[in-house]
Amino acid sequence: MSWINRLQQRWKVNSVFQVVIILIVFACTGFTVLLIKRPLFAYWFAGEEIPLAASIAYWILIFPVYNVFLLFYGFVFGQFRFFWDFEKRFFGRLFSNFKK
Repeated sequence: MSWINRLQQRWKVNSVFQVVIILIVFACTGFTVLLIKRPLFAYWFAGEEIPLAASIAYWILIFPVYNVFLLFYGFVFGQFRFFWDFEKRFFGRLFSNFKK
């Protein structure tokens, strides 16, 4: 069994094409988050060295932004339901660890 078929079973999706679309959504989200940093920091810290606190703040704040972009791209590529369920499972696991 190939890795793409394993993803299809794990994610419980109907086709290999849907797995490919989901991977494209993850790629687009990652590239968008990656490409946001340079222009933001160039605007805020024009010609200056970027402080460590700004980098830490970026990594903390990018977490919710990444999730919003994930839902946006999921909607654009017609996989919103998958990514909405994905987000609910992710945050359910994340916050259930805090309760313990």
